Amino acid sequence: MSPLPEPHLSPVPGTPDAPDEGVVELPSMAPRLRALRRRSGLTLEAAAARVGLSPAHLSRLETGRRTPSLPMLLALARTYGTTVSDLLGEVPAELDPIVRADRMEPQEAGGWTYWRAGGSGRAMQALRLHVPPGGGSQNELVRVHPGEEWLYVTRGRLRLTLGDATHLLDPGDAAHFDSLTPHRIAAASRGGVDLLFLHTLLQSGAAELCLGATPPTQRGIR
Repeated sequence: MSPLPEPHLSPVPGTPDAPDEGVVELPSMAPRLRALRRRSGLTLEAAAARVGLSPAHLSRLETGRRTPSLPMLLALARTYGTTVSDLLGEVPAELDPIVRADRMEPQEAGGWTYWRAGGSGRAMQALRLHVPPGGGSQNELVRVHPGEEWLYVTRGRLRLTLGDATHLLDPGDAAHFDSLTPHRIAAASRGGVDLLFLHTLLQSGAAELCLGATPPTQRGIR
């Protein structure tokens, strides 16, 4: 990579050659740049070579005598294996670990009713689920997709088909299986069945992944 041209570096305000406008002060940037470089196990010379700067320029960034431009921030982030937000010391919003009952709005998909019992942006999705007797088109839907699933019956009786085997689960029973195994769930009691449901697939919404109807020709493969 060829060195970035000098105009990309903006002198810190207060120095003789500092411009009057267009300079953004980043007081916490200098020590963070130094800390990230050292955490990456790079010397000043090695890091400067990777970014395309002279060691003197990188030293001035790390001591607060120069302010990096956006292109330089991008190059530094790539070199240190992090993001520009991390370089800037921005802290991501903390995910709320609590889901209150009054915020679990019931939704329907294919005759089933479900409540989102977990937060978004997690590695797994948590649902409360009611499968009515009969279950409509959902009862015949065979599902096959990457990930794992776990379910726990809280009321009623569940008919769970895994591959060629069919299991009847009563309240207190649970199942944990690889969801690449063709699977189907249905109510086996008159009042339907209620269960807690966890799965690790996050590419789509709950209704599409777990509950939505799929054309019969696809046999539930998503």
